[in-house]
Amino acid sequence: MATNKTVFFLIGILLVVLGSSMLAPYAIQVTLNEGSHSFISASFVTIFIGILFVLANLEKEFKLNLRQTFLFSCLAWVMVAAFGSLPFLLSNQNFTLSEAFFESMSGITTTGATIISDLDNSPKSILLWRAIMQWLGGIGIVVMAITILPLLKVGGMQLFKMEGPDSTEKILPRTIEVATIIISTYIFLTFVCAFFYWIFGMSVFDSVSHAMTTIATGGFSTHNDSIGFFKNSNIEIIASIFIILGSIPFISYLKFAQGNKKIFFQDVQIKGLIYLLAISIFIMFFYLIFINYESSLSDKIRISSFNVISILSGTGYVTDDFGLWGKFSLIFFLLLMFIGGCAGSTACGIKIFRLQMLLIFLKNQIKKLISPNSVIITKYNNQKISDSFINSVIIFIFTFLFIFLIIAMLLSISGLDLITSISGAASSISNVGPGLGDIIGPNGNYRDIPDLSKWILSAGMLLGRLELFAVLVLFFPSFWRN
Repeated sequence: MATNKTVFFLIGILLVVLGSSMLAPYAIQVTLNEGSHSFISASFVTIFIGILFVLANLEKEFKLNLRQTFLFSCLAWVMVAAFGSLPFLLSNQNFTLSEAFFESMSGITTTGATIISDLDNSPKSILLWRAIMQWLGGIGIVVMAITILPLLKVGGMQLFKMEGPDSTEKILPRTIEVATIIISTYIFLTFVCAFFYWIFGMSVFDSVSHAMTTIATGGFSTHNDSIGFFKNSNIEIIASIFIILGSIPFISYLKFAQGNKKIFFQDVQIKGLIYLLAISIFIMFFYLIFINYESSLSDKIRISSFNVISILSGTGYVTDDFGLWGKFSLIFFLLLMFIGGCAGSTACGIKIFRLQMLLIFLKNQIKKLISPNSVIITKYNNQKISDSFINSVIIFIFTFLFIFLIIAMLLSISGLDLITSISGAASSISNVGPGLGDIIGPNGNYRDIPDLSKWILSAGMLLGRLELFAVLVLFFPSFWRN
C-alpha cells in the first residue's frame, strides 16, 4: 500500500543531492577567498534535514499511488526551492527572504529571472550555484515529464510515453531505468556544450556555467549583458544549437539510443518546432530590415535568429535590447513566450504539440462544417487521438491563459505598471525570465519590484513549470479524501 512515507523519503533523497551540490560552489568560495562560508553551512543543514527525512520514512517497499505522485510532484519543487535559497540568505550579499526564494525558484524552474543587478561583480560561488540550480531543475523537469506526469495525465506526454506498465504502483522502477539514460544524455550534452564554449573563447568558469544554463534552457548568465557580453558570433551559434537540443523532447534521445535512428526526422513535434523557428526568424529578420535596424545583413540574421530561439525556448539569453525595436517586436516576443518549446524537454510555455493539436481541432471543425456527416479520425505522430484528449488540450490552454490574467491582475494590484504586469505574468508562467519594458526588460531585473510581486511571480513559475494541474489539484478537497 502506498503511503506518504515514500513521498518524504524521496524528498529526503533530493535534499541530500541538493546539499551535496552545494559543495562545488563552496570549493569556489574557499579557493577565491570570497569571505563567506554560506555554502558549507547551507550544505550541512540541507543534507542533515534530508537524512532525517530518509531515516524517518524508511520502509521495506516504496510505492506511489496517484495521490502521492501529485503530492510529490509539487512538494519536491517547493522544498528544493526553499533549501536552495539558503546559500543566498546566508551569504554576505544581503538577500532578503523574498529575494532569496525568488532567485532559487527562478533557478530550479529554469525561468532565469533574477534580482541580482551586478552579475559581473558578484561572487563566482553565487553565480555557479545559480547555474547548478538551473541544471538540476532541467534534469528534474525532463525526468518528471517523461516518467511521472504522463501517468497523471498532465503535460501531454502520455502521447510520447515509453512502452511499459501504466500502473502508478510501478512508477519508481521504471523511473530509475528511464532516468539513467536521460541523465546520461543530459550530462553528455552539457559537457559537449561547455567544450565548444571554451574552444570559442569563454573561460572555463563561464563555459561550464553557461553550458549548464543553456542545456536547461534556463538563461542565467555570469554577466550583466548575458551572451552579448562576449560579442562572439561563434558563441551565439553554439548557444543556439544547444538551446534547440535542450528544447527537443528527451524521449527522442531515448528512442534514438534504442535504435530508432530516424526519430528526429519523423517526430511531428520536432518538425513543428523547426518550422516555427524558421517562420519566426524569417518574420523578425524582415522586420529588422523594415525598421532600418543599423547592422549588416548577416548581423540581422544572427540577431533575429538568436533572440527568437532564446525567447521561444524560454531560455532568456539576450544579445540585444529588443525592447528598443518597436511595439511589434514586443508583441511578437510575448506571443513566442506563450508558445514555448516541445513537451518532454527543458523548454517552457504552452508547448508546440498543444499548438499543433489546437490547429488539428480547428481544421476538423471546419471539415465538419463542410461535411457534417463525415467521420474524422484524428491522428498525431501516427497515433489516434481521442476527443477527450483534444478537449484536455483546449482546457489546458484556456486555464493557462486564465491563470496568466489572474497573475497579471495580482501584479498590477501589487503596484506594477501594465507592461511590467503583463510581461512579468507571461515570463513567470512560461518560465522565460526577462520580461518587457524598462523594469524587467532585457536590460533590467526584478530587484526593484515589490516583495509581494516576487512571491506572486514565484508561484507563477511553479505553476508553469509543473503544467498547472499538478499544482491546482492539491487545492481541491476531494483530492485529500479517501
